[in-house]
Amino acid sequence: MNRITGRSGGDSLIEMSPTDSFAEDLNGYHHQASSSDGSLQPGQSGHRHAPDVFVDTCESLKSSISSLTRSDPSEELNAEDQTLERISTLTGLSRKRALFLKFRSRIDKHQQSKDSVYFRDGLRRIDFVLSYVDDKDGERKQERRKVYEANLVKVGLELETENKSESEDGKTYFVKIHAPWEVLATYADVLKIKVPFKANDIPNNRDIPMNWLSTPFRLPDHIMNPEPDYFTAPFDKSKSDFFLIDDKETFFPPSTRNRIVFYILSRCSYISEECGDKDKKGIKRLLNNGTYTAAFPLHDSRYWTRSKDLSCESERYSLYKHWAGFFSFFKEQPLNLIRKYYGEKIGIYFAWLGFYTEMLLFAAVVGTICFVYGFLTYDDNEWSKEICSDKVGGNIVMCPLCDKKCSFWKLNTTCNSSWQSHLFDNVGTVFFAIFMGIWVTLFLEFWKRRQARLEYEWDLVDFEEEQQQLQLRPEYETKCTNRKLNRITQETELVLHRTPTDLLGKCFLCWATVALWISLIIACIIGVIAYRLAVYAAFASIMKDSPTSHLQVVGPYITPQLATSVTASCINFVIIMILNLMYERVAVWITDMEIPKTHLEYENKLTVKMFLFQFVNYYSSCFYVAFFKGKFVGYPGKYAYMFGSWSSLRNEECDPGGCLIELTTQLVIVMTGKQVWGNIQEALVPWLMNWWGSRRARCHPESLYSRWEQDHDLQGFGQLGLFYEYLEMVIQFGFITLFVASFPLAPLLALFNNIIEIRVDAWKLTTQFRRPVAAKAHSIGAWAEILSGIAVLSVVTNAFIVAFTSDMIPRLVYMYAYQPEMTMKGYIENSLSVFEIAKIPLANSPEDGENPVWYNSSITTCRYRDYRYPPGHEKEYSHTMQFWHILAAKMAFIIIMEHVVFMVKFFVAWMIPDVPADVRARVKRERYLVQEYLHNYEVEKLKVQLSRTNECTCPPMIYPSLNKHEVLSECL
Repeated sequence: MNRITGRSGGDSLIEMSPTDSFAEDLNGYHHQASSSDGSLQPGQSGHRHAPDVFVDTCESLKSSISSLTRSDPSEELNAEDQTLERISTLTGLSRKRALFLKFRSRIDKHQQSKDSVYFRDGLRRIDFVLSYVDDKDGERKQERRKVYEANLVKVGLELETENKSESEDGKTYFVKIHAPWEVLATYADVLKIKVPFKANDIPNNRDIPMNWLSTPFRLPDHIMNPEPDYFTAPFDKSKSDFFLIDDKETFFPPSTRNRIVFYILSRCSYISEECGDKDKKGIKRLLNNGTYTAAFPLHDSRYWTRSKDLSCESERYSLYKHWAGFFSFFKEQPLNLIRKYYGEKIGIYFAWLGFYTEMLLFAAVVGTICFVYGFLTYDDNEWSKEICSDKVGGNIVMCPLCDKKCSFWKLNTTCNSSWQSHLFDNVGTVFFAIFMGIWVTLFLEFWKRRQARLEYEWDLVDFEEEQQQLQLRPEYETKCTNRKLNRITQETELVLHRTPTDLLGKCFLCWATVALWISLIIACIIGVIAYRLAVYAAFASIMKDSPTSHLQVVGPYITPQLATSVTASCINFVIIMILNLMYERVAVWITDMEIPKTHLEYENKLTVKMFLFQFVNYYSSCFYVAFFKGKFVGYPGKYAYMFGSWSSLRNEECDPGGCLIELTTQLVIVMTGKQVWGNIQEALVPWLMNWWGSRRARCHPESLYSRWEQDHDLQGFGQLGLFYEYLEMVIQFGFITLFVASFPLAPLLALFNNIIEIRVDAWKLTTQFRRPVAAKAHSIGAWAEILSGIAVLSVVTNAFIVAFTSDMIPRLVYMYAYQPEMTMKGYIENSLSVFEIAKIPLANSPEDGENPVWYNSSITTCRYRDYRYPPGHEKEYSHTMQFWHILAAKMAFIIIMEHVVFMVKFFVAWMIPDVPADVRARVKRERYLVQEYLHNYEVEKLKVQLSRTNECTCPPMIYPSLNKHEVLSECL
């Protein structure tokens, strides 16, 4: 395919006199130029590498085209190569000056600013940009581009190419695409895009009490509400005069324009029709096979300054100034501006993230109060006093915690961990677990209301019904060979032919792959557990003489248990990150193989696969510590082993203070590590890649670095960019709900992270990524169901954590059933069983030299954590009645807590309607007005038609005996 490239007439360097002025302030073009200058429109042709001719008039266009046919392209290419070779031999300031003058010759001739978002005529807006590198050996790619671009012209798009000599690297071509009104109107009709037809005259009666308190957190009104509120209706090309069309060039906002163009690019073929291969279509395939290197819509300005072209909105600058800056963290988000610039899909994500962060504030306050309660009741902790005292803890000799390498030890060595455990393991923990079960319900219900309001304000109320089927994936369409009658619409639609064998085979392969990777995670977790068991003995042997006690501040807190827990948690975190990177590619591959019908179906399938994997990957280690560690230990002389007695890997025991503090450690390391790593990965990596990619362009004057080149040097956001953002937040949501009973400060950490997360996401989207293609979404999709599932599961897990991981229930049973004074005095003695040292098997006994210096033969018994009868009793070493009382109390607590929380949850969900009453009324009112105005429009249109002809003998009114409402129902 041929086109005029618009380069300067020669490549020789032009000397710049001292009096020359560089037109840097021009951010547009002189509008006297012909709209066909240097561009390709339907029915127009030219040579790709022809010399540029600046066209001022229609008369000069004819002579210009005739001159193109007489020129020899090979001569110009040789001159171009010679110029580039001369410039490449220069260095330092000489090379910069040569490049400056080379670009200067072009800009002076065309009166053009490189930062413009318009074609060279200054009239037609650039809606999309394609880039490619013309390889010497890429004949097939050239042919594909030629056919593809010719097909784009056939459907009405207009193209304009920037030659590689105009690019910063001298290698990249840029194809600028403009969609004229006819194309936009046609596809807006096809996609049922809602557009305004009347200003909204419904008064907004939402009065917020004490609204003045929120003034410091508010943004200017023109930022929060960049557009007036209108009544909207799906666009109908045949009724274009019904809609509020003041200017056809600005009627469709840039986000809608790039969405329409991308819809065309995704369905345009790149092979000739005679080949008949339906599969060869779409920009995605051309990007994958290297025909094009990038495809993206343009940002409307630089992010740090407004565009000097008054016709340019500079919305990117407004977003950066009021939203992406970190010092705006306390301000509200300009959701309407985000939606206008990036589309509804990205807007709904930031709306959800902002609402989630707001709700975290309440959970963080309550969690902090529970933590402070534990701190204030520090001195009332009777059992920790007993552990730390020389009379009780100093006289209790504990049995070895591992075979051979572990020695007998005194209970008071766990003094510090018992005090730490009290900060999280207290009565406030039970209250906070119940509170979080109710908080989750309130969060989900209030989000439904916020989402319903956004659906109304953003014209997404009927999106699911009207537009979802229009979002067919091009990959699905190319595979369809049959058509089927839709029983609802009575229209034929594309259907993918699948045999039962093919369907079952792909389903089995996909889920077998998921099961295989989940099994791999479980195997890794088992390996980490084996590490904990093996390394604990080593740490115990190393620390038997307390070499760490000489360290200041932290020395006394380092125990074999803590060292094992921290190192195992760090290893587990590294394994989690590695498995994540590997599984992401597998999940995308198996989802592509299923060939989902719509984009929403594709994302939902991928969401389920990824979340199942991530759920097991991130939470399995916490589940192990919470529900398995210390539960299947046995007792001295009959210990339980992980792989049997031959493995010598004895199951871990909990400290006398319980396993809750270890669960807290595990949770903090994995949750905090993931958040820190995620923020570094999201912010630092794109910045470094962009910095490295644009390092040469930064040496040129700012006015020579074109808008399309600036965006080309940024990172691509990708189709699944939002998917990973949602996944990160949902995993965090699981941490602060599933295991929050062990760490009440988890919501506070999540709150701080999310305040940073919102601004980091805004910053990288505004400054580090190309502008994403606008997409519609009326909800957060499958993530809503996942959040509901986590909410239900969190009630169960927190009930079990309080019952089985915490020591809350055993203490309460002791105080109310076994202590006459109803105090905790004597609890430690009561909770430890006795074993005769002489009966410990040789395989479980410490080796010579392992025991401490205070140990001697006068010590005949040791204690262990359990409720069993002492030696000499008729039921020696079997469980006591107190053990069964405690077990019954734990089960009763779980049942009562679950039923109470679930009842409150369902009652709250029933009490709070999903859609606010005022929104429901507004939706009904708008639907009524749309029908009424459409009816009046049709009536007036028919009157005009009847007045223009004298052949009609019908009465001037339709149904003159009927009132307007009956006419409306009749028409409907």
